[in-house]
Amino acid sequence: MANYITQEGYNKKMEELAALEAQRPMIKQAIAEARDKGDLSENAEYDAAKEAQGMLEMKIAKLKELIASARIIDDSKLNTDEVQLLNKVTIRNTANGMTMTYTIVSESEANLKEMKIASNTPIAMALMGHAVGDIVQVKAPAGLMNFEIMKIEI
Repeated sequence: MANYITQEGYNKKMEELAALEAQRPMIKQAIAEARDKGDLSENAEYDAAKEAQGMLEMKIAKLKELIASARIIDDSKLNTDEVQLLNKVTIRNTANGMTMTYTIVSESEANLKEMKIASNTPIAMALMGHAVGDIVQVKAPAGLMNFEIMKIEI
């Protein structure tokens, strides 16, 4: 399955991968030092270093898998006719009039502090394919909520 990602998101993932791979020599050194201390059966330092190595390698493998399946989105092909990935969407809650603006991104780029929501969230899934003026219904933990699409931007 392809993982759609922006060029910016791809670059961040590559930087993260480089940083994780740079930790490999330090962990190998910690394992070697712990091994030099003798009996491995009762060596907590050795166990901790081996566990840290396993966690690091798991993170690296996951990141490599994400990068390998990444499909960089060409933002020149984006439009605002209807909500799609990478659109910035302003919605209004029809019950209380509150407005919010979210950018719809891939799951790996989601960051609520930056108002970036994953395309697989209930709100994003309800908005996708709809146009300005449409009212969409979102099934939330608090019950059904209606949102009007006020603006779609790139």
